[in-house]
Amino acid sequence: MWEKIGRKFVGMWNGMDWTYAVQFIAFAVLFYLVFKVLKENKGGKFIAIVCAAVLVFGLACSFSDNINSQTLLILVFLVAIAVITMFNVEIKRSMLDAGARHHIGKSDMTVSHIEKIIQETIHAIQDMSKSNVGALIVLSNDNLPEGIISSGTVINADINAPMIEAVFYPKAPLHDGAMIIEGDKIHAAGCFLPIIQNDNLPQELGSRHRAALGVTSVASVTAIVVSEETGIISIVKNGEVRKRYASDADLKNALSQYYWSDLTAEN
Repeated sequence: MWEKIGRKFVGMWNGMDWTYAVQFIAFAVLFYLVFKVLKENKGGKFIAIVCAAVLVFGLACSFSDNINSQTLLILVFLVAIAVITMFNVEIKRSMLDAGARHHIGKSDMTVSHIEKIIQETIHAIQDMSKSNVGALIVLSNDNLPEGIISSGTVINADINAPMIEAVFYPKAPLHDGAMIIEGDKIHAAGCFLPIIQNDNLPQELGSRHRAALGVTSVASVTAIVVSEETGIISIVKNGEVRKRYASDADLKNALSQYYWSDLTAEN
């Protein structure tokens, strides 16, 4: 069996013209893109199915003269369309991340400095929750569309509880927008985010939650929301509310993930 496959493979390459080369390159590119999208979105089962399908059709091409490389290329093309349809949001997010500079890192921040930032941020969030002060904080890795930053005010302030609470004070001019944290700085405040359009969302999820869902759907960021009506703290990531009624431990986990993982994921 393997000798037959080998002879057909060698024969195909010996008689290959430019059309075969184009088909081979297109197949390789499509297969790589499909594999990359599935791997980034933990689609392990889909990867196994795609690889098995390619293997089966590859063997079929070797034993049948009625199936050629074009058939295999069409198969992968159809799979690529299916993957794009299923993971369109994740693909948009990957494209935005690919175009980001990712110059932010924790190399210039000491452990004690990061721990202090985490404590100050949690302190501010808990204070606002107790006072029913609405807030929306986005933990960014310089991977947000420029239009979001320019919609607010760049302040580049140090992160501390009084500063965070001052921004979201109900009579402050920037309290209605989102605060963008990048590394150890409050990069901008009063920013407007894309609001997700979904009629199936619970009524208790207001405009801040919808904005958090919207921005985390198009960028690999984490959003922390404090409800103005109830004081409930929510953690939003990848276009879904990961934690409702978030506790101190939940906030610490989210912030630790940001500072010790997300900031260095691309560096």
